[in-house]
Amino acid sequence: MLPNDSRARAALRCLAVLGTAALAATACQGAPHGGAGAAPRTPSVRIAITPAPGATGVAPGSGITVTASGGRLTSVRVSDDQVAGAFNAARTRWQSTWALPVDRTLTVTATASGPAGRPVTRASTFRTLRPSRTFTTMIFEGYRQTYGVGMPIILDFSRPIRNRAAVERSLQITTSKPVVGTWYWDGDQTVVFRTRDYWPPHTSVSFAGHLDGVEGAPGVYGVHDLTQQFSIGESLIVVASASNHHMRLYRDGRLIRYWPISTGRSGDDTPDGTYLTIEKANPTLMTGPGYSLEVPWSVRFTWTGDYLHDAYWSVGEQGFVNVSHGCVNMAPADAEYYYKLAVPGDPVTITGSPKAGTWDNGWTEWFLSWGQLLRGSALHEAVLAGPGGSTFVNPAAIPASTATAPLYTASPGNSRAS
Repeated sequence: MLPNDSRARAALRCLAVLGTAALAATACQGAPHGGAGAAPRTPSVRIAITPAPGATGVAPGSGITVTASGGRLTSVRVSDDQVAGAFNAARTRWQSTWALPVDRTLTVTATASGPAGRPVTRASTFRTLRPSRTFTTMIFEGYRQTYGVGMPIILDFSRPIRNRAAVERSLQITTSKPVVGTWYWDGDQTVVFRTRDYWPPHTSVSFAGHLDGVEGAPGVYGVHDLTQQFSIGESLIVVASASNHHMRLYRDGRLIRYWPISTGRSGDDTPDGTYLTIEKANPTLMTGPGYSLEVPWSVRFTWTGDYLHDAYWSVGEQGFVNVSHGCVNMAPADAEYYYKLAVPGDPVTITGSPKAGTWDNGWTEWFLSWGQLLRGSALHEAVLAGPGGSTFVNPAAIPASTATAPLYTASPGNSRAS
C-alpha cells in the first residue's frame, strides 16, 4: 500500500502516458490537407475591378473593367442602369462600352464561379470626376416627327469640340432599313450625319448620343446623354430649271407633276445646287426693295430667303421668263399642292442658273460628294446603320453606290453655276 499522496502521483503519471498515446494515435489517422493520398485543393476564383474601391475623381473615359481569373464571370451589375458593357467570348473580362457619367457615385458588383461551381462576389464603389467645364448637345430632329429623304441628323454643341473622334465614337444610329452614311463636321460646334445617297423612304430612325462623360475638348466634358426618334417619310423631290422655266415634282420615284415656273431674274438669280426644304408657312411675309407682301403657300430652302411659293402676280411669265427676286414662282394651285406635301428635308435641286450655290446657305450637305463628306469626318470612316445599330467601317470595304440622280442621290458638283 502506498501512502495517499504517493498513490495520487502514480495515477497522474498513468493518465499522462495514456494522453500521449492517444495523441500519437490521432496523428497517425491520415492527413486530409497534405501528404501522401491528400485530395488536391480547388483553386479559388479571383475578381479584379477597375476603378478600385474608394477611388475618387475617376476619369470618365477610363471606363470600368472587370476580370476573373480561375473562373468565369456570371454577372456584372452597375448601380447606374445607363452604364452598358459587354463580356469577352470567354467571359473572363467585362468592359463598359461608353464613357462613364460625370460626378456620379457608382457601384460595380461582379460574380464569378470556378470549376467547383462555388460563386464569388466582389464589389467596388467609386466616384467619377466632377468637371469644372462642360458642354451640352441639341439635336434638330423632333420627337416622332417626319422628314424628307435628304434630311441629315444635325447636332449642335454649346462649346467648340476639339476631340471630334471621341464624340463621333459616342454616337449610335439604329434604322429600320439599312443605310450607309458618315459624320461630317461643319465647323467645331456642329456635326451632321448624312447618308451616302438619299434615305430609303419610310425609314424609322433612332439616335443615341452617349455623350455624358465624353471629353469633347481638354477638360470639357459632356453632362448628358441624348436620344431621339423620328421618321423619314415619302420621297418628294423637286428639280427646277432656271433655263427652261419648268419644274418637275417626283413622288416615291415617279414624276407626278411638270409645272411652269419663274425663277430669279438677272442679278437676283436663284442659285444652282441641291438644297433641302427647311420650313413652310402660309403665308410668309416677304420684304425687299420696293415690296412687302404676305405670300401664300411658301416653302423655304435657303437662309437668305429663297422659297418655292405661290406667285399669283407672275402667272403670265411662268414658263417663259425669270422675273422673281430669287424665289421659285408657281401658280396658286401648284404651290398649294406642293406645300401640302412638303416636310423639312425634301430635296430641291436648282439647275440652269448662272449663279453658283453658297455653302451653308441652307442645309447644303448635298453639295458634297461622298469623298468630300468622308474627309469631313474625324474618323474618316463610313457608318453602316440598320436594325441592330451602327458600326464604323473602312469606306473601301463598302460596295460602290448604284444610286442615280436626281431621284436617289444628288449629282456631283450640283452647286456649280451652269
